Amino acid sequence: MNGYLMKEEKWMPGQETHFESFAMETRYGVVFEDDGEAAYLYGVAKDKEGTDLIILDALHIFEMEEGEQLMQQPRMVQILWSRDWLKCALIIDGYCHALYDFETHGGYNINEFPPPNNFWTKGGRQLSDDLIKSFF
Repeated sequence: MNGYLMKEEKWMPGQETHFESFAMETRYGVVFEDDGEAAYLYGVAKDKEGTDLIILDALHIFEMEEGEQLMQQPRMVQILWSRDWLKCALIIDGYCHALYDFETHGGYNINEFPPPNNFWTKGGRQLSDDLIKSFF
């Protein structure tokens, strides 16, 4: 692995969950949230005072379909940071589902949703094998 494992949590899709991970040497971080209906990974930054968070971007991870709760199994969620603390990946059961590149203002996920915002995100959303390999 080419980076740091900063968070490892069990997650039951469809159950309210919230956890975060912040880079050790930058102001960037990610927040994973499942509100019971949908899960998102937010790219965030601490403000200049370090007291408030600014949401830079949101990446859709999971949507709970009606009746699907009964079939869900616990998942292992990991947050990995690159050695320069400018890239962060969300790994679920050993598979990369989302990646933030804070240096280039990129947010990438499997379903490319939601579309890039006009506030922070530059470029497309496609999480390609080449992009994942460049991180790992």
